[in-house]
Amino acid sequence: MDVAAQLLAGNVAAGARAIRWLDDGDARGREVLQRIFAATGRAHIVGITGPPGAGKSTLVDLIVAEARRQDRKVGVLAVDPTSPFTGGALLGDRLRMSRHALDAGVFIRSMGTRGESGGLSRATYDACAVLDAMGFHLILVETVGVGQEEIDVVALAHSTVVVAVPGLGDEVQAIKAGLMEAGDILVINKADREGFEQTRRHLELLLHLRGGMRGPEGWEIPLLAAVATRGEGAEALLVALDAHRAWLETHSEFARQSARRSEQQFLRLTRAGALPRLLQGEEDLLQQVRARQVDPYSAAQALLDRRLPKT
Repeated sequence: MDVAAQLLAGNVAAGARAIRWLDDGDARGREVLQRIFAATGRAHIVGITGPPGAGKSTLVDLIVAEARRQDRKVGVLAVDPTSPFTGGALLGDRLRMSRHALDAGVFIRSMGTRGESGGLSRATYDACAVLDAMGFHLILVETVGVGQEEIDVVALAHSTVVVAVPGLGDEVQAIKAGLMEAGDILVINKADREGFEQTRRHLELLLHLRGGMRGPEGWEIPLLAAVATRGEGAEALLVALDAHRAWLETHSEFARQSARRSEQQFLRLTRAGALPRLLQGEEDLLQQVRARQVDPYSAAQALLDRRLPKT
């Protein structure tokens, strides 16, 4: 089976196999990605982030349903925390979105973080490329909900949706996490809860202090309300996402963000591949650092001078 060719034809089984290879670090995944890379850069990648308990998975499920009503193909990458003891992950988001399991226009994949900080799996970038090449119009990336470590999603996504919820002090957490600076669209989920108005006022004030805009041309950040458990709010959110994509394309930001994403992945892979080579045969130097015989700064400089001499 030619996985790359099947994947480009939209074959779901081929896409799932390629993502599994990439997630496992299998060399076959890299080979597939090399063949499909030229066909990427078309999908709208949306990051869904926010604190635990905000109802992100339920909101994503609603967005999928609304997008399918408009006959759009939707990919979902739900990143779950990996256990530091077993190496496994709960992967519960796929269960919560099970009503879409038989829909050929929806691809849902849960991915464990495998020790990566930043709220994303190490293979999330590559999995987005696979779904993009398969022809999915919208790719939703739901982060693990670790609060202050979810800023990596901004480098991945064209549009970042920050989900807050009344009663958990999300407006304060958003400031700490830097998510207010990262969000392109803000959504208060569980808007039927007590404390909604107070949370809305807090976030409106924060938007006012921030200027309420993003970028030199001024994307006006919308503040939306949703009650995902009752099916409310997805239509308005999808409209806002479409408006943000249109704004990005008008100001040439859509292509620039896609280019930056490719650059970041290149740098990430270069760092990951270079470090083991640099450290090969340097156990004595590492031992000196551990024993405090050499300080880390001097050791790093000595290693770089020896391995990467200046020309």
